[in-house]
Amino acid sequence: MQEPIKIPCKSHADVVLKAIPGHFVTPNSHVNYFLDMTNLKHRLSEASATAKALSEQIVATTVVDTIVCMDGCEIIGAFLAEDLTRAGIYSMNAHNTIYIVTPEFVNTNQLMFRENYIPMIKGKNVLLLLDSATTGKTVAKAVQTLGYYGATISGISAVFSIANSIMGIPIKSLFSISDIPDYMTCAPETCGLCKDGIRIDAFANGYGYSMINR
Repeated sequence: MQEPIKIPCKSHADVVLKAIPGHFVTPNSHVNYFLDMTNLKHRLSEASATAKALSEQIVATTVVDTIVCMDGCEIIGAFLAEDLTRAGIYSMNAHNTIYIVTPEFVNTNQLMFRENYIPMIKGKNVLLLLDSATTGKTVAKAVQTLGYYGATISGISAVFSIANSIMGIPIKSLFSISDIPDYMTCAPETCGLCKDGIRIDAFANGYGYSMINR
């Protein structure tokens, strides 16, 4: 595993993505970069800057009652709700405010919302917020779950995304494959790194990575 590559956002230089080259196993695929968004999600100034950049992409086009945060994006989500409200985006719920919620993972990684959260989802215009959208499996699962609970998906925002849309829903992202042209994601059985005998560096997910002792 090599030193991180720092990639500033084209529209906001204070939003910097760290891409760590290596061989990583995620819940859905093998990738050759771990996208380290720790500071973007958990450092106050950077989370605020990330939310501002995301809000500018959707403020003129998206109605938001609820922001559903995935992969530890709650701090960005709170700042995003504040920025959208300040910019004049009014939610359509009775309280004229934006909810920020996170789904619960149960059993075989199934998403769910408890009864006390359903009023924030059912009949609401929901913005799905993620750190990254690569294979699309997490996004698809979240969209299906939100549909089951009666939500209307008004948009998808991600810090990094390979795709421009998933399931017909446009994705607005700050970083794309053009920022990391050699980014690779593939199923374990077709992983070129594995075929070349390159050992796995770490297991990774939206919360971080854990090195493998060799």
